[in-house]
Amino acid sequence: MTDEGPLWVPFLFSGYYRLQIKFRRWNAIIPRTEEDEPRINHEITSPQVLLVDENGVKVGQIATAEAVRMAEERVLDLVEVAPLARPPVCRIMDYGKYRYQLQKKDKDARKKQKVQTLKEMKMRPKIDEHDYDFKVRAIKNFLEEGHRVKVSVFFRGREMSFLSKGEDVLNRVIAECDGLGKNEGSPRMEGRYMRILLTPTGPIKPKKTPAPAPSDKPDKKEKPARTPVDLVDVGDKDTEE
Repeated sequence: MTDEGPLWVPFLFSGYYRLQIKFRRWNAIIPRTEEDEPRINHEITSPQVLLVDENGVKVGQIATAEAVRMAEERVLDLVEVAPLARPPVCRIMDYGKYRYQLQKKDKDARKKQKVQTLKEMKMRPKIDEHDYDFKVRAIKNFLEEGHRVKVSVFFRGREMSFLSKGEDVLNRVIAECDGLGKNEGSPRMEGRYMRILLTPTGPIKPKKTPAPAPSDKPDKKEKPARTPVDLVDVGDKDTEE
C-alpha cells in the first residue's frame, strides 16, 4: 500500500488498455472509404449469412452475430464476398492482409501496362533530305514503342500559297511508315499547321535497358598469400647462434 493507492491498480489499468487496443476493431464499425469495398464484421446487415471459414470450408447458413463471434475468436474478420446472394456469402479472413494483396496485384498490373503517349514531330514544306530522314527515323522509333505521333508541317508567310508541298511531305511520311502506323483521316489544317496523326499498328518493341557503364578504375590484383616458408622465426635463429 502506497500514498497513491494499492500497487495492483496500475497493472489493472495497463491490462485494461492493452485489451481495449487488441479488440478495438471489434467494438467499432470501420467506415468504408470506397463504395465498392465489401462490408465487414458489424457492417453486414443481413440476419443470416452463408459462412465459409478461413480454410475455405463451407460451414453453412448461420446467424450473422454467430459468424462475427466466430471471426472474433480467431482474431480475424468476417467479410461479405457475395452480397447479392441470398443469403449473402461471407468468409472469415484477415481483411487487412486481403486488401494489401489486392493493392499489390493492382500495382503490379499497372506496372506491366503499356502507357501510350502522344509525340509530335514538326517539319517544314522545304525540309532538306538529311533533316527529313532523321525525323522519319524518330517517328518510326516512336511507333515501334507503341506511341501515337502527330506530324505537323508549319507554313510561314507566303508558304501558305503552296499547301500542296506540305501535303506531299505528309503523304511521303505516311508511305514510309506503312506497316508501323496508320493515318487517322486525311491531312487537315489548324491555323498555319497541316497535321496528321499516326497510330501504331505493328508489334510493340520492348524498350532497351542501358548497359551499365564500365568502371574507369582498374581491377585490384589480389596479393598472393604468404606461405609458411616466407615466415621466419627470429627467436629460433638467435637461439642457434
